[in-house]
Amino acid sequence: MSTPELDNIRKAIDGIDGALIALFAKRFDEVKKVAVEKHKHGLPAVAPARIEAIVKRIRGDAEKAGFPPDVAEKIWRLLINEMIAFEEAQLK
Repeated sequence: MSTPELDNIRKAIDGIDGALIALFAKRFDEVKKVAVEKHKHGLPAVAPARIEAIVKRIRGDAEKAGFPPDVAEKIWRLLINEMIAFEEAQLK
C-alpha cells in the first residue's frame, strides 16, 4: 500500500541511494590507487591502525550528523573488509 507522500519519500530515498553508489564508486577508484601503491612497495592489504582510525572518525562523523554510530561502524567495517579483499586479490 502506498500514498502520494510515501511515494515522494521513497523517490527521495532512491535518489539518495543513487548518490551513495556514485560516492562509493569514487571511493573504490581511490582504493584501486591504494592497491597499486601497496603493490609497488610490497605493503600488505591490511593496516589495522588505519582501519581503527577510519572507524573512529566515521563514528564521530555519524554522531555529529545524527546517524547511529553503531550502524555507521557496521557499514564501514563491511566496506573496509570488502576493499581489503579487493586489495588482496590485486596484490597477488
